[in-house]
Amino acid sequence: MNFSRRDFLRTAGTVGLAAAFGGFPTDIFAEGRRLYKFPEKTDLILLTSRPPQLETPLHYFKELITPNNALFVRWHLADIPERVDLNEWRLRIGGNTDRELELSMYDLKKFERATYTAVIQCSGNGRSFFEPKIAGGQWQNGAMGNVTWSGARLKDILKQAGIRANSVDVVFDGLDSGPLPKVPDFLKSLPVDKAVEDDIMIAYEMNGEPLTMLNGFPARLIVPGWYATYWVKALRGITVATKKYEEFWMKPAYRIPDNPCACVPPGSKPDRTAPITRMNTRSLVIEPAAGTSLKVNRAVDIMGIAFSGGYSIKDVIVSVDGGKTWREARCGRDMGRYSWIQWSHTWKPDKKGKYTIMARAANSIGESQPFESLWNPSGYMWNKIEGLEVNVV
Repeated sequence: MNFSRRDFLRTAGTVGLAAAFGGFPTDIFAEGRRLYKFPEKTDLILLTSRPPQLETPLHYFKELITPNNALFVRWHLADIPERVDLNEWRLRIGGNTDRELELSMYDLKKFERATYTAVIQCSGNGRSFFEPKIAGGQWQNGAMGNVTWSGARLKDILKQAGIRANSVDVVFDGLDSGPLPKVPDFLKSLPVDKAVEDDIMIAYEMNGEPLTMLNGFPARLIVPGWYATYWVKALRGITVATKKYEEFWMKPAYRIPDNPCACVPPGSKPDRTAPITRMNTRSLVIEPAAGTSLKVNRAVDIMGIAFSGGYSIKDVIVSVDGGKTWREARCGRDMGRYSWIQWSHTWKPDKKGKYTIMARAANSIGESQPFESLWNPSGYMWNKIEGLEVNVV
């Protein structure tokens, strides 16, 4: 069952969340999990329906740009916006500013338009692979995507509001809310110095189209290079604060061990924590898929993706023997330092048997990937070199 945006906006208010967001199961499976179809989305892997958590099947990552209808979905609170009337919606900016602003979508589009491609990735992408197991959404590798975002630079909006000299943090609030008063509202903050960087954006388009409802329509914060916990969806308010904002979703939530590896011995707790921020370096083999049977003496193109938190990928190396030997991969089109790159390596197996394919990426400042998982109690920042087994017949 397919929905257009018009269908979605018409039905969501009448049939409610149970039907509009409950998902429509299909008889299709990906990576051993059943797929569901939600409004404006293709068949995606369902983790939860309230709040919606939907994972992208890996075959969509064969494309350099992730289609809007295939991009993963992650909400934290159960009551998410069912409809937004742009005639009524306003983005309010205030707090420690010279003036308060109320921007309509028309007003937002008056600012100089910025466009770039950036990976969006959930902090818990890969959580299901940690041992011992960690509570939370059991994402495999599909809680990410590569999207071309367009919108207004946050620094231009804040300049119009006039940030006062003693400002410390900028706080962002979306239209979602908890089902009970005791549930903390989802608010995130950025230090002022970060908020006024050139590439921080209030996006109103993804891949040249309006944001989908499930990905934050009508506007969302984009913090390229950082994990998506900061990318607040369905924005309604921006507040400039005179002190450090440390409410629930900044502290104690979304924290990592405060040490160079952001890790602790499995099952233990860190002495000190810090907010999770920049994404680490990752690579992933997309094709061939795990379990594929290949023909002996027939060339096959191994392909995958690699990215880092705002630093370009320098090189990718590939192994077909479980890490014993490595060869350099060919890197594809460079869409900028926030985008992922696609890489490929041609391999012609000359013997039958089982083979383990691996890939390891390094960025421009020398950061790479570990052979062993670096454990933390929240299941964040998974970037272990992964092995993918194929059978040559």
